[in-house]
Amino acid sequence: MNPIRPAAVAGTFYPGAAEELAREVAHLIAGARRGPAALRVPKAIIAPHAGYIYSGPVAASVYALLEPARSRIRRVVLLGPTHRVAVRGLALPEAEGFATPLGVAKIDRAAAAALRDLPQVTVSGKAHALEHSLEVHLPFLQTVLDDFRLVPLAVGDAETGEVAEALDALWGGPETLIVVSSDLSHYLNYRHAQAVDKTTADAILALSTAITHEQACGATPVTGLTLAARRHGLKPRLVDLRNSGDTAGDKGRVVGYGAFAFFEDAGHAH
Repeated sequence: MNPIRPAAVAGTFYPGAAEELAREVAHLIAGARRGPAALRVPKAIIAPHAGYIYSGPVAASVYALLEPARSRIRRVVLLGPTHRVAVRGLALPEAEGFATPLGVAKIDRAAAAALRDLPQVTVSGKAHALEHSLEVHLPFLQTVLDDFRLVPLAVGDAETGEVAEALDALWGGPETLIVVSSDLSHYLNYRHAQAVDKTTADAILALSTAITHEQACGATPVTGLTLAARRHGLKPRLVDLRNSGDTAGDKGRVVGYGAFAFFEDAGHAH
């Protein structure tokens, strides 16, 4: 078994050459820094997972908020939906690390072991081998954070409560960041997508657990996060809401992208 999962979508979803990728991510992050630096760093974020030409600017808008915690965040719990392999529950990888052109993100073995007691958590190399929903976030994380360990979870057929339970187990403190990977509506026309995505964004901001897979391909990890956010007193904020018609695609058939940041209420921080 190869202990490192090689990049599956380098050169397609994002540049395959390290220098070009580093330049592109730095450019996206720089373009997202608007106004004064954020005073607070989110505990959790939702960001899209399409090719960078389409969703990169939207993802960068929320990744830019993490820069002040560059050295503080040491563990990233990364959840995304499975697109290629059917999974029951949530799947950890077999690998010891995930490679991108920017280097290897090492797996947090202790955190992964803590999840193994949960019946909904399995181990599947296949679920992770070709999955882009997690991989596309790694170059952003490798750019805005210093040294972190990764807990990647491919989320398949799972209950909202099962996802929230896994998040609770790894909630940690200021050293732990939760990242949920999801796009929004798929292949509607521009105006229709805008209306549908606005409704979905409002539901996420209300911490609804009734979001469907038509609204967000990552609805299962998204609602797992909104449920956990309720329990932990997180306050969500919409950072960016656009679609591929705004970034790099035609307006006839678009994919929606949203960036959300979840902040700890001062009274709930622990």
